Amino acid sequence: MHKFNFNNKRFALIQNSENGQVNTETIFNYKQDDNLVTADYFGGTIKYGKIIAELTDDKLNMLYQCLTTDNELKAGKALAQIKLTENGKIKLALDWEWLNNGNEKGKSEYIEIE
Repeated sequence: MHKFNFNNKRFALIQNSENGQVNTETIFNYKQDDNLVTADYFGGTIKYGKIIAELTDDKLNMLYQCLTTDNELKAGKALAQIKLTENGKIKLALDWEWLNNGNEKGKSEYIEIE
């Protein structure tokens, strides 16, 4: 049993580095099976994206890929620190890196939404 449950949870962006791709219109739909966490995401600048991650304690080790609305195929990796807000919602703080585009790095934050 894991401390955090991502199954059927939705997330939205709080903030992102300038070189990030997603924006506040992008919605992430998460699923979880034991330590396997996956998500589909779309909206804003993203036609479709997919995350696969391993949940370990209070971290998600993520790989992600997406097709942008400009038809650019992108992929990256991230380490997400998981926290709970005062009202019990999950908050993710990511340190991420593109695996293409010169391996640019950045930070972003996401919050669980209804």
